[in-house]
Amino acid sequence: MVLSDKDIKLALKSGKIKIVPIPNLKEQLGSCSIDLHLGGNFRILEHSKSPFIDATNKNSIKEITKEIKLKNGEKFVMQPGDFVLAVTEERVKIAPNLMGRLEGKSSLGRLGIVVHSTASVFDPGWDGKPVLELGNLGRMAVALTVGQRICAMTFEQLSSAAGVPYTKRKEAKYKFQKKPL
Repeated sequence: MVLSDKDIKLALKSGKIKIVPIPNLKEQLGSCSIDLHLGGNFRILEHSKSPFIDATNKNSIKEITKEIKLKNGEKFVMQPGDFVLAVTEERVKIAPNLMGRLEGKSSLGRLGIVVHSTASVFDPGWDGKPVLELGNLGRMAVALTVGQRICAMTFEQLSSAAGVPYTKRKEAKYKFQKKPL
Protein backbone atom coordinates (compact mmCIF):
# COMPACT_ATOMS: atom_id res chain seq x y z
CA MET A 1 0.00 0.00 0.00
CA VAL A 2 1.43 3.38 -1.06
CA LEU A 3 1.20 6.04 1.63
CA SER A 4 -1.01 9.04 0.92
CA ASP A 5 -0.09 12.62 1.80
CA LYS A 6 -1.95 12.18 5.10
CA ASP A 7 -0.02 9.00 5.91
CA ILE A 8 3.32 10.60 4.96
CA LYS A 9 2.57 13.46 7.38
CA LEU A 10 1.76 10.94 10.13
CA ALA A 11 4.93 8.95 9.40
CA LEU A 12 7.02 12.13 9.56
CA LYS A 13 5.37 13.14 12.84
CA SER A 14 5.87 9.70 14.41
CA GLY A 15 9.45 9.35 13.17
CA LYS A 16 8.78 6.38 10.89
CA ILE A 17 10.12 8.60 8.13
CA LYS A 18 12.82 11.14 8.96
CA ILE A 19 13.99 13.73 6.46
CA VAL A 20 16.78 16.21 7.23
CA PRO A 21 16.57 19.09 6.59
CA ILE A 22 12.91 19.09 7.58
CA PRO A 23 10.82 19.41 4.42
CA ASN A 24 8.54 22.32 3.65
CA LEU A 25 5.35 20.29 3.27
CA LYS A 26 3.46 23.11 1.53
CA GLU A 27 6.02 23.01 -1.30
CA GLN A 28 7.29 19.43 -1.26
CA LEU A 29 4.35 17.20 -0.33
CA GLY A 30 2.33 15.73 -3.17
CA SER A 31 -0.76 13.54 -2.89
CA CYS A 32 1.38 10.39 -2.42
CA SER A 33 5.02 11.54 -2.50
CA ILE A 34 7.48 14.06 -1.19
CA ASP A 35 9.85 16.01 -3.42
CA LEU A 36 13.58 15.99 -2.72
CA HIS A 37 16.17 18.56 -3.83
CA LEU A 38 19.36 18.16 -5.86
CA GLY A 39 22.42 18.21 -3.61
CA GLY A 40 25.78 19.66 -4.57
CA ASN A 41 27.90 16.48 -4.76
CA PHE A 42 28.36 14.84 -8.17
CA ARG A 43 30.53 11.92 -9.35
CA ILE A 44 31.36 12.22 -13.03
CA LEU A 45 32.98 9.72 -15.39
CA GLU A 46 36.33 10.69 -16.83
CA HIS A 47 35.79 8.50 -19.88
CA SER A 48 39.14 9.33 -21.49
CA LYS A 49 41.08 7.63 -18.64
CA SER A 50 40.08 4.10 -19.62
CA PRO A 51 38.57 2.42 -22.68
CA PHE A 52 36.02 0.56 -20.52
CA ILE A 53 34.66 0.04 -17.02
CA ASP A 54 35.48 -3.31 -15.43
CA ALA A 55 32.26 -4.06 -13.55
CA THR A 56 33.99 -6.85 -11.57
CA ASN A 57 36.72 -4.52 -10.26
CA LYS A 58 35.40 -2.56 -7.27
CA ASN A 59 38.16 0.05 -7.65
CA SER A 60 37.52 0.60 -11.36
CA ILE A 61 34.81 3.22 -10.78
CA LYS A 62 36.94 5.18 -8.32
CA GLU A 63 39.84 5.18 -10.78
CA ILE A 64 37.87 6.68 -13.65
CA THR A 65 35.53 9.05 -11.83
CA LYS A 66 35.99 12.24 -9.92
CA GLU A 67 33.81 14.04 -7.45
CA ILE A 68 32.83 17.64 -7.92
CA LYS A 69 31.06 19.80 -5.42
CA LEU A 70 28.84 22.76 -6.26
CA LYS A 71 27.17 25.31 -4.03
CA ASN A 72 23.45 25.90 -3.70
CA GLY A 73 22.19 27.78 -6.76
CA GLU A 74 25.09 26.74 -9.02
CA LYS A 75 24.36 25.00 -12.33
CA PHE A 76 25.42 21.51 -13.38
CA VAL A 77 25.10 21.07 -17.14
CA MET A 78 24.13 17.62 -18.41
CA GLN A 79 25.23 17.12 -22.00
CA PRO A 80 23.31 14.68 -24.23
CA GLY A 81 24.36 11.13 -23.34
CA ASP A 82 25.85 12.17 -19.99
CA PHE A 83 25.55 9.89 -16.99
CA VAL A 84 26.49 11.13 -13.52
CA LEU A 85 25.83 10.19 -9.93
CA ALA A 86 24.50 12.83 -7.56
CA VAL A 87 22.84 12.93 -4.15
CA THR A 88 19.79 14.64 -2.82
CA GLU A 89 20.16 17.53 -0.42
CA GLU A 90 18.07 15.57 2.07
CA ARG A 91 19.03 12.61 4.21
CA VAL A 92 16.18 10.10 4.43
CA LYS A 93 15.65 7.48 7.13
CA ILE A 94 12.92 4.85 6.69
CA ALA A 95 11.42 2.62 9.40
CA PRO A 96 11.78 -1.18 9.12
CA ASN A 97 8.09 -1.56 8.21
CA LEU A 98 8.26 0.83 5.21
CA MET A 99 10.13 0.99 1.93
CA GLY A 100 10.80 3.98 -0.30
CA ARG A 101 10.76 4.36 -4.05
CA LEU A 102 12.46 7.14 -5.98
CA GLU A 103 10.53 8.59 -8.90
CA GLY A 104 11.52 11.12 -11.53
CA LYS A 105 9.84 14.49 -11.99
CA SER A 106 7.78 14.65 -15.18
CA SER A 107 8.93 18.23 -15.81
CA LEU A 108 12.53 16.96 -16.07
CA GLY A 109 11.59 13.73 -17.86
CA ARG A 110 10.04 15.81 -20.63
CA LEU A 111 13.46 17.42 -21.11
CA GLY A 112 15.14 14.00 -21.33
CA ILE A 113 16.49 13.88 -17.76
CA VAL A 114 16.10 10.58 -15.90
CA VAL A 115 16.94 10.34 -12.19
CA HIS A 116 17.50 6.59 -11.85
CA SER A 117 18.51 3.74 -14.11
CA THR A 118 17.69 0.80 -11.87
CA ALA A 119 18.09 1.80 -8.22
CA SER A 120 14.65 3.14 -7.42
CA VAL A 121 13.95 1.00 -4.33
CA PHE A 122 15.06 2.02 -0.84
CA ASP A 123 14.92 -0.93 1.51
CA PRO A 124 13.22 -0.96 4.90
CA GLY A 125 15.58 0.61 7.43
CA TRP A 126 17.36 2.75 4.81
CA ASP A 127 19.33 5.70 6.23
CA GLY A 128 21.37 8.08 4.07
CA LYS A 129 21.27 10.52 1.18
CA PRO A 130 19.58 8.95 -1.83
CA VAL A 131 21.89 8.65 -4.81
CA LEU A 132 20.55 9.75 -8.17
CA GLU A 133 21.65 8.04 -11.38
CA LEU A 134 21.20 11.09 -13.60
CA GLY A 135 21.11 10.67 -17.36
CA ASN A 136 20.37 12.98 -20.24
CA LEU A 137 18.50 11.03 -22.91
CA GLY A 138 17.67 14.17 -24.88
CA ARG A 139 19.47 15.86 -27.76
CA MET A 140 20.16 19.15 -25.96
CA ALA A 141 22.16 20.05 -22.88
CA VAL A 142 20.10 20.64 -19.74
CA ALA A 143 21.24 22.78 -16.81
CA LEU A 144 20.27 21.48 -13.39
CA THR A 145 20.48 23.82 -10.40
CA VAL A 146 21.72 22.66 -7.02
CA GLY A 147 18.75 23.00 -4.67
CA GLN A 148 16.02 22.47 -7.28
CA ARG A 149 13.40 19.79 -6.77
CA ILE A 150 14.83 16.83 -8.66
CA CYS A 151 12.81 13.76 -7.69
CA ALA A 152 9.93 12.48 -5.60
CA MET A 153 9.95 9.68 -3.05
CA THR A 154 6.96 7.49 -2.38
CA PHE A 155 6.63 5.14 0.57
CA GLU A 156 4.98 1.76 0.85
CA GLN A 157 3.80 -0.12 3.94
CA LEU A 158 5.19 -3.65 4.29
CA SER A 159 3.04 -6.54 5.50
CA SER A 160 5.36 -6.70 8.53
CA ALA A 161 8.62 -5.11 9.64
CA ALA A 162 11.74 -6.44 7.90
CA GLY A 163 13.60 -9.03 9.98
CA VAL A 164 16.93 -7.46 9.02
CA PRO A 165 16.56 -3.78 8.06
CA TYR A 166 19.07 -2.39 5.56
CA THR A 167 21.37 -0.66 8.07
CA LYS A 168 21.63 -3.91 10.08
CA ARG A 169 22.86 -5.94 7.09
CA LYS A 170 26.62 -6.56 7.18
CA GLU A 171 26.95 -6.44 3.39
CA ALA A 172 24.95 -3.20 3.00
CA LYS A 173 27.53 -1.06 1.19
CA TYR A 174 25.51 2.16 0.88
CA LYS A 175 24.24 2.62 4.44
CA PHE A 176 24.65 6.11 5.90
CA GLN A 177 26.05 7.43 2.60
CA LYS A 178 26.54 11.16 2.25
CA LYS A 179 28.15 11.31 -1.20
CA PRO A 180 27.48 9.64 -4.53
CA LEU A 181 29.11 6.21 -4.43
